[in-house]
Amino acid sequence: MGVRQAGWIRLGCIAAAAVIAATACGSSNTPSGPTLQVPPTANIKPLTSIGPGEGQLNLVLWDGYADKQWVDPFTAATGCKVNQHPAGSSDEMVSLMKNGGGGNWDMVSASGNATLRLIYSGDVIPMNTALIPDFTNFQTLFQSPAWNTISGIHYGISLQWGPNTLLYNTKKFVNPPTSWSVIYDPANKGLVTVPDDPTFIADAANYLSKTKPSLGIKDPYELTQPQFDAAVALLKSQQPLIKKYWTLPTDEISLFQNGDVTVGAAWPYQTIQLQLAGAPVADTIPTEGATGWADTWMLATKATHPNCAYLWTKWVSTPAVQAEQALSFGETPVNTKACAEMEARSPGSCKPYHADAPGSYFDNLKFWKTPIAQCPDGTTVCVPYDQWVSAWTTIKG
Repeated sequence: MGVRQAGWIRLGCIAAAAVIAATACGSSNTPSGPTLQVPPTANIKPLTSIGPGEGQLNLVLWDGYADKQWVDPFTAATGCKVNQHPAGSSDEMVSLMKNGGGGNWDMVSASGNATLRLIYSGDVIPMNTALIPDFTNFQTLFQSPAWNTISGIHYGISLQWGPNTLLYNTKKFVNPPTSWSVIYDPANKGLVTVPDDPTFIADAANYLSKTKPSLGIKDPYELTQPQFDAAVALLKSQQPLIKKYWTLPTDEISLFQNGDVTVGAAWPYQTIQLQLAGAPVADTIPTEGATGWADTWMLATKATHPNCAYLWTKWVSTPAVQAEQALSFGETPVNTKACAEMEARSPGSCKPYHADAPGSYFDNLKFWKTPIAQCPDGTTVCVPYDQWVSAWTTIKG
Protein backbone atom coordinates (compact mmCIF):
# COMPACT_ATOMS: atom_id res chain seq x y z
CA MET A 1 0.00 0.00 0.00
CA GLY A 2 3.02 2.26 -0.45
CA VAL A 3 3.13 3.79 3.03
CA ARG A 4 2.19 2.58 6.47
CA GLN A 5 -1.45 3.41 5.88
CA ALA A 6 -2.35 1.62 9.05
CA GLY A 7 -1.20 5.00 10.31
CA TRP A 8 -0.79 5.42 14.02
CA ILE A 9 -3.22 2.55 14.61
CA ARG A 10 -0.13 0.38 14.80
CA LEU A 11 0.55 2.09 18.11
CA GLY A 12 -2.80 1.06 19.53
CA CYS A 13 -1.46 -1.66 21.77
CA ILE A 14 -2.92 -2.57 25.11
CA ALA A 15 -0.77 -2.85 28.22
CA ALA A 16 1.97 -5.45 28.01
CA ALA A 17 1.40 -8.87 29.49
CA ALA A 18 2.14 -9.34 33.16
CA VAL A 19 5.46 -10.98 32.43
CA ILE A 20 6.55 -7.85 30.59
CA ALA A 21 5.38 -5.67 33.43
CA ALA A 22 7.96 -7.43 35.56
CA THR A 23 10.82 -6.36 33.30
CA ALA A 24 12.93 -3.24 33.23
CA CYS A 25 11.89 -0.51 30.81
CA GLY A 26 15.46 0.55 30.09
CA SER A 27 16.74 3.44 28.06
CA SER A 28 17.38 3.67 24.35
CA ASN A 29 20.31 1.32 24.83
CA THR A 30 20.05 -2.40 25.53
CA PRO A 31 18.18 -2.69 28.84
CA SER A 32 20.00 -3.90 31.89
CA GLY A 33 19.67 -3.74 35.64
CA PRO A 34 18.94 -5.76 38.75
CA THR A 35 15.30 -6.42 37.81
CA LEU A 36 15.93 -7.58 34.24
CA GLN A 37 14.01 -10.79 33.57
CA VAL A 38 15.30 -13.60 31.37
CA PRO A 39 13.00 -14.16 28.37
CA PRO A 40 11.49 -17.68 28.21
CA THR A 41 13.32 -18.53 24.98
CA ALA A 42 16.70 -17.09 25.96
CA ASN A 43 18.35 -20.50 26.12
CA ILE A 44 17.12 -21.69 22.72
CA LYS A 45 20.14 -21.84 20.46
CA PRO A 46 19.65 -20.25 17.03
CA LEU A 47 20.61 -21.93 13.77
CA THR A 48 24.34 -22.06 13.09
CA SER A 49 23.88 -22.37 9.33
CA ILE A 50 21.12 -21.91 6.78
CA GLY A 51 19.95 -25.14 5.18
CA PRO A 52 17.85 -25.68 2.06
CA GLY A 53 14.61 -23.74 2.02
CA GLU A 54 11.46 -25.60 3.04
CA GLY A 55 9.49 -24.31 0.06
CA GLN A 56 7.37 -21.64 1.73
CA LEU A 57 7.38 -18.86 4.30
CA ASN A 58 4.40 -17.58 6.27
CA LEU A 59 4.64 -13.94 7.34
CA VAL A 60 2.64 -11.65 9.61
CA LEU A 61 3.57 -8.16 8.47
CA TRP A 62 2.68 -4.58 7.77
CA ASP A 63 0.96 -4.38 4.41
CA GLY A 64 3.53 -3.49 1.79
CA TYR A 65 6.47 -5.13 3.56
CA ALA A 66 6.54 -8.01 1.06
CA ASP A 67 6.07 -6.35 -2.30
CA LYS A 68 6.28 -8.27 -5.55
CA GLN A 69 9.32 -6.32 -6.68
CA TRP A 70 11.48 -8.05 -4.08
CA VAL A 71 9.33 -11.09 -3.22
CA ASP A 72 9.26 -12.59 -6.73
CA PRO A 73 13.06 -12.50 -7.14
CA PHE A 74 13.41 -13.97 -3.63
CA THR A 75 11.14 -16.90 -4.47
CA ALA A 76 12.95 -17.46 -7.76
CA ALA A 77 16.31 -17.50 -5.98
CA THR A 78 15.37 -19.62 -2.96
CA GLY A 79 12.27 -21.62 -3.87
CA CYS A 80 10.53 -20.18 -0.80
CA LYS A 81 6.97 -19.11 -1.66
CA VAL A 82 5.92 -16.18 0.50
CA ASN A 83 2.46 -16.30 2.10
CA GLN A 84 1.55 -13.10 3.91
CA HIS A 85 -1.04 -11.93 6.41
CA PRO A 86 -1.11 -8.11 6.59
CA ALA A 87 -1.91 -6.91 10.10
CA GLY A 88 -3.70 -3.69 10.94
CA SER A 89 -2.14 -3.10 14.34
CA SER A 90 0.55 -4.25 16.72
CA ASP A 91 -2.17 -5.86 18.84
CA GLU A 92 -3.19 -8.05 15.92
CA MET A 93 0.40 -9.09 15.37
CA VAL A 94 0.82 -10.06 19.00
CA SER A 95 -2.43 -12.01 18.90
CA LEU A 96 -1.47 -13.93 15.75
CA MET A 97 1.91 -14.79 17.20
CA LYS A 98 0.54 -16.26 20.41
CA ASN A 99 1.82 -19.73 21.25
CA GLY A 100 4.92 -19.05 19.20
CA GLY A 101 2.93 -18.50 16.04
CA GLY A 102 1.08 -21.78 16.64
CA GLY A 103 2.93 -23.41 13.77
CA ASN A 104 0.99 -21.15 11.39
CA TRP A 105 3.39 -18.22 11.17
CA ASP A 106 7.14 -18.14 10.74
CA MET A 107 8.00 -14.46 11.15
CA VAL A 108 6.51 -11.12 12.13
CA SER A 109 7.59 -7.58 11.20
CA ALA A 110 7.03 -6.17 14.69
CA SER A 111 7.29 -2.54 15.73
CA GLY A 112 8.99 -1.42 18.91
CA ASN A 113 5.68 -1.25 20.75
CA ALA A 114 5.18 -5.01 20.24
CA THR A 115 8.65 -6.56 20.32
CA LEU A 116 9.07 -6.79 24.08
CA ARG A 117 5.64 -8.35 24.45
CA LEU A 118 6.60 -11.01 21.90
CA ILE A 119 9.97 -11.61 23.54
CA TYR A 120 8.71 -11.92 27.11
CA SER A 121 5.70 -14.04 26.16
CA GLY A 122 8.08 -16.58 24.61
CA ASP A 123 6.56 -16.23 21.14
CA VAL A 124 9.84 -15.46 19.36
CA ILE A 125 13.30 -16.96 19.63
CA PRO A 126 16.90 -15.70 19.37
CA MET A 127 18.37 -15.22 15.91
CA ASN A 128 21.94 -15.65 14.72
CA THR A 129 23.16 -12.33 13.30
CA ALA A 130 26.21 -14.08 11.84
CA LEU A 131 23.90 -15.62 9.24
CA ILE A 132 22.91 -12.16 7.98
CA PRO A 133 25.99 -10.86 6.10
CA ASP A 134 24.69 -7.29 5.84
CA PHE A 135 24.11 -7.04 9.59
CA THR A 136 27.57 -5.51 9.95
CA ASN A 137 26.49 -2.71 7.58
CA PHE A 138 23.58 -1.65 9.79
CA GLN A 139 23.65 1.68 11.59
CA THR A 140 25.14 0.89 15.01
CA LEU A 141 21.95 1.82 16.85
CA PHE A 142 19.96 -0.81 14.97
CA GLN A 143 22.35 -3.70 15.58
CA SER A 144 21.47 -4.19 19.25
CA PRO A 145 18.59 -1.87 20.14
CA ALA A 146 16.61 -2.14 23.37
CA TRP A 147 13.45 -3.14 21.54
CA ASN A 148 14.86 -6.41 20.09
CA THR A 149 18.04 -7.23 22.02
CA ILE A 150 18.09 -8.37 25.65
CA SER A 151 21.38 -8.96 27.49
CA GLY A 152 23.23 -9.32 24.20
CA ILE A 153 20.78 -11.84 22.74
CA HIS A 154 19.14 -10.79 19.48
CA TYR A 155 15.45 -11.71 19.20
CA GLY A 156 15.18 -10.31 15.71
CA ILE A 157 16.88 -8.34 12.96
CA SER A 158 16.17 -4.64 12.48
CA LEU A 159 14.63 -3.60 9.16
CA GLN A 160 13.46 -0.01 8.65
CA TRP A 161 12.87 3.08 10.77
CA GLY A 162 11.60 6.65 10.71
CA PRO A 163 11.66 9.82 12.84
CA ASN A 164 8.57 11.71 13.92
CA THR A 165 9.26 15.22 12.63
CA LEU A 166 7.91 18.75 12.93
CA LEU A 167 6.24 19.64 9.62
CA TYR A 168 5.53 23.30 8.85
CA ASN A 169 4.34 25.66 6.12
CA THR A 170 7.34 27.70 4.95
CA LYS A 171 5.18 30.70 4.03
CA LYS A 172 3.67 30.83 7.50
CA PHE A 173 7.01 30.21 9.19
CA VAL A 174 9.45 32.36 7.22
CA ASN A 175 11.92 31.70 10.02
CA PRO A 176 11.96 27.90 10.43
CA PRO A 177 10.75 26.80 13.86
CA THR A 178 13.37 25.22 16.08
CA SER A 179 11.13 24.05 18.92
CA TRP A 180 8.06 21.88 19.39
CA SER A 181 6.62 24.86 21.27
CA VAL A 182 4.88 25.97 18.05
CA ILE A 183 2.35 23.13 18.31
CA TYR A 184 1.47 24.29 21.83
CA ASP A 185 1.37 28.01 21.00
CA PRO A 186 -2.12 29.60 21.21
CA ALA A 187 -1.09 31.84 18.30
CA ASN A 188 -1.52 28.77 16.08
CA LYS A 189 -5.04 27.94 17.25
CA GLY A 190 -6.91 25.84 14.69
CA LEU A 191 -3.80 25.39 12.55
CA VAL A 192 -2.19 22.42 14.30
CA THR A 193 -2.42 18.68 13.56
CA VAL A 194 -0.92 15.77 15.50
CA PRO A 195 -1.43 11.99 15.31
CA ASP A 196 -4.51 10.46 16.88
CA ASP A 197 -2.81 8.02 19.22
CA PRO A 198 -2.09 7.66 22.96
CA THR A 199 1.63 7.24 22.29
CA PHE A 200 1.78 10.90 21.33
CA ILE A 201 1.83 11.45 25.10
CA ALA A 202 5.49 10.41 24.80
CA ASP A 203 6.10 13.30 22.39
CA ALA A 204 4.72 15.72 24.94
CA ALA A 205 6.82 14.10 27.66
CA ASN A 206 9.92 14.35 25.51
CA TYR A 207 9.27 18.08 25.02
CA LEU A 208 8.78 18.55 28.76
CA SER A 209 11.99 16.67 29.52
CA LYS A 210 13.87 19.62 27.98
CA THR A 211 11.57 22.53 28.81
CA LYS A 212 10.74 21.49 32.40
CA PRO A 213 13.79 19.59 33.63
CA SER A 214 12.50 19.78 37.21
CA LEU A 215 10.07 16.98 36.27
CA GLY A 216 13.03 14.64 35.98
CA ILE A 217 11.85 12.91 32.79
CA LYS A 218 14.68 10.73 31.47
CA ASP A 219 12.71 8.56 29.05
CA PRO A 220 9.34 9.63 27.57
CA TYR A 221 8.02 6.05 27.77
CA GLU A 222 8.94 5.62 31.45
CA LEU A 223 6.82 8.15 33.31
CA THR A 224 5.92 8.36 36.98
CA GLN A 225 2.42 9.60 37.76
CA PRO A 226 3.44 13.26 38.24
CA GLN A 227 5.44 13.19 34.99
CA PHE A 228 2.58 11.55 33.15
CA ASP A 229 0.08 14.04 34.57
CA ALA A 230 2.24 16.92 33.36
CA ALA A 231 2.33 15.52 29.82
CA VAL A 232 -1.43 14.95 29.82
CA ALA A 233 -2.03 18.48 31.10
CA LEU A 234 0.09 19.90 28.28
CA LEU A 235 -1.87 17.95 25.67
CA LYS A 236 -5.19 19.01 27.18
CA SER A 237 -4.09 22.61 26.86
CA GLN A 238 -3.16 21.89 23.24
CA GLN A 239 -6.53 20.38 22.33
CA PRO A 240 -8.23 23.72 21.45
CA LEU A 241 -5.41 24.41 18.98
CA ILE A 242 -5.96 21.18 17.03
CA LYS A 243 -7.67 21.34 13.65
CA LYS A 244 -7.70 17.56 13.38
CA TYR A 245 -5.98 14.55 14.93
CA TRP A 246 -4.72 12.59 11.91
CA THR A 247 -4.84 8.81 11.58
CA LEU A 248 -3.49 8.24 8.08
CA PRO A 249 -0.56 10.08 6.47
CA THR A 250 -2.92 11.05 3.66
CA ASP A 251 -5.08 12.86 6.23
CA GLU A 252 -2.22 15.15 7.15
CA ILE A 253 -1.17 15.62 3.55
CA SER A 254 -4.67 16.81 2.67
CA LEU A 255 -4.76 19.19 5.63
CA PHE A 256 -1.55 20.89 4.50
CA GLN A 257 -2.49 20.91 0.81
CA ASN A 258 -5.83 22.53 1.56
CA GLY A 259 -4.27 25.12 3.85
CA ASP A 260 -6.27 23.89 6.83
CA VAL A 261 -3.15 23.59 8.99
CA THR A 262 0.31 25.15 8.98
CA VAL A 263 2.21 23.03 11.50
CA GLY A 264 2.11 19.53 12.94
CA ALA A 265 3.82 16.29 13.89
CA ALA A 266 4.59 14.10 10.87
CA TRP A 267 6.83 11.57 9.15
CA PRO A 268 9.32 12.31 6.35
CA TYR A 269 6.88 10.62 3.97
CA GLN A 270 4.32 13.41 4.33
CA THR A 271 6.97 16.06 3.75
CA ILE A 272 8.25 14.36 0.61
CA GLN A 273 4.78 13.85 -0.88
CA LEU A 274 3.78 17.43 -0.16
CA GLN A 275 6.98 18.81 -1.67
CA LEU A 276 6.51 16.66 -4.77
CA ALA A 277 3.05 18.21 -5.09
CA GLY A 278 4.54 21.69 -4.87
CA ALA A 279 3.35 22.52 -1.35
CA PRO A 280 5.46 25.09 0.56
CA VAL A 281 6.52 22.81 3.43
CA ALA A 282 9.65 21.62 5.20
CA ASP A 283 10.34 19.53 8.28
CA THR A 284 12.85 19.49 11.10
CA ILE A 285 13.91 17.73 14.27
CA PRO A 286 13.51 20.46 16.91
CA THR A 287 16.07 21.20 19.58
CA GLU A 288 14.14 19.13 22.12
CA GLY A 289 14.62 16.02 19.96
CA ALA A 290 11.84 13.72 18.78
CA THR A 291 10.36 10.26 18.98
CA GLY A 292 10.73 7.64 16.27
CA TRP A 293 9.76 4.10 15.27
CA ALA A 294 11.70 1.05 14.14
CA ASP A 295 10.60 -2.39 12.91
CA THR A 296 12.16 -5.82 13.39
CA TRP A 297 11.81 -9.18 11.65
CA MET A 298 11.32 -11.76 14.42
CA LEU A 299 11.33 -15.56 14.18
CA ALA A 300 8.37 -17.45 15.68
CA THR A 301 9.14 -20.01 18.38
CA LYS A 302 7.18 -22.65 16.47
CA ALA A 303 8.27 -21.62 12.98
CA THR A 304 8.01 -24.55 10.59
CA HIS A 305 10.13 -22.93 7.89
CA PRO A 306 13.17 -21.55 9.72
CA ASN A 307 15.56 -21.86 6.78
CA CYS A 308 13.26 -19.86 4.51
CA ALA A 309 12.91 -17.36 7.37
CA TYR A 310 16.65 -16.82 7.54
CA LEU A 311 16.91 -16.68 3.76
CA TRP A 312 14.20 -13.99 3.78
CA THR A 313 15.89 -11.96 6.52
CA LYS A 314 19.18 -12.19 4.66
CA TRP A 315 17.44 -11.07 1.45
CA VAL A 316 15.61 -8.06 2.88
CA SER A 317 18.73 -6.88 4.71
CA THR A 318 20.68 -6.31 1.48
CA PRO A 319 21.23 -2.73 0.28
CA ALA A 320 19.20 -3.25 -2.90
CA VAL A 321 16.08 -4.61 -1.20
CA GLN A 322 16.37 -2.15 1.68
CA ALA A 323 16.37 0.65 -0.90
CA GLU A 324 13.41 -0.83 -2.77
CA GLN A 325 11.36 -1.09 0.40
CA ALA A 326 12.32 2.39 1.55
CA LEU A 327 11.22 3.96 -1.72
CA SER A 328 8.11 1.81 -2.01
CA PHE A 329 6.89 2.20 1.55
CA GLY A 330 8.17 5.60 2.58
CA GLU A 331 10.61 4.79 5.37
CA THR A 332 14.34 4.59 6.04
CA PRO A 333 16.64 1.55 5.72
CA VAL A 334 18.92 0.44 8.54
CA ASN A 335 21.61 -0.69 6.08
CA THR A 336 24.04 2.19 5.56
CA LYS A 337 24.87 0.96 2.04
CA ALA A 338 21.26 1.33 0.93
CA CYS A 339 21.67 5.08 0.45
CA ALA A 340 23.66 4.63 -2.75
CA GLU A 341 21.04 2.17 -4.01
CA MET A 342 18.28 4.68 -3.31
CA GLU A 343 20.14 7.37 -5.21
CA ALA A 344 20.64 5.05 -8.18
CA ARG A 345 16.90 4.34 -8.31
CA SER A 346 15.65 7.81 -7.42
CA PRO A 347 18.26 10.58 -7.42
CA GLY A 348 17.98 12.83 -4.39
CA SER A 349 15.94 10.32 -2.36
CA CYS A 350 18.50 9.45 0.30
CA LYS A 351 18.75 12.71 2.23
CA PRO A 352 15.00 13.41 2.68
CA TYR A 353 14.61 10.02 4.37
CA HIS A 354 17.75 10.60 6.47
CA ALA A 355 19.24 7.38 5.09
CA ASP A 356 22.65 9.04 5.10
CA ALA A 357 22.33 10.32 8.66
CA PRO A 358 25.43 10.06 10.87
CA GLY A 359 25.24 8.16 14.13
CA SER A 360 24.92 11.43 16.03
CA TYR A 361 21.56 12.02 14.33
CA PHE A 362 20.01 9.38 16.57
CA ASP A 363 21.18 10.96 19.81
CA ASN A 364 18.01 13.05 20.01
CA LEU A 365 15.55 10.36 18.89
CA LYS A 366 13.56 8.28 21.37
CA PHE A 367 12.29 5.16 19.63
CA TRP A 368 8.92 3.63 20.44
CA LYS A 369 8.66 1.27 23.41
CA THR A 370 5.59 -0.06 25.16
CA PRO A 371 5.16 1.85 28.44
CA ILE A 372 5.09 -0.60 31.34
CA ALA A 373 4.74 -0.31 35.10
CA GLN A 374 8.33 -1.20 35.93
CA CYS A 375 10.62 1.82 36.26
CA PRO A 376 14.38 1.70 35.69
CA ASP A 377 15.02 1.84 39.44
CA GLY A 378 13.05 -1.37 40.00
CA THR A 379 9.93 0.27 41.43
CA THR A 380 6.55 -0.25 39.81
CA VAL A 381 5.33 3.33 39.82
CA CYS A 382 5.64 4.04 36.10
CA VAL A 383 2.36 4.50 34.24
CA PRO A 384 1.47 1.48 32.03
CA TYR A 385 0.02 1.80 28.56
CA ASP A 386 -3.59 1.03 29.44
CA GLN A 387 -3.64 4.28 31.41
CA TRP A 388 -2.20 6.10 28.40
CA VAL A 389 -5.16 4.86 26.36
CA SER A 390 -7.66 6.12 28.95
CA ALA A 391 -5.89 9.47 29.23
CA TRP A 392 -5.89 9.98 25.47
CA THR A 393 -9.68 9.80 25.41
CA THR A 394 -9.90 12.60 27.97
CA ILE A 395 -7.27 14.65 26.12
CA LYS A 396 -9.29 14.70 22.93
CA GLY A 397 -12.41 15.66 24.86
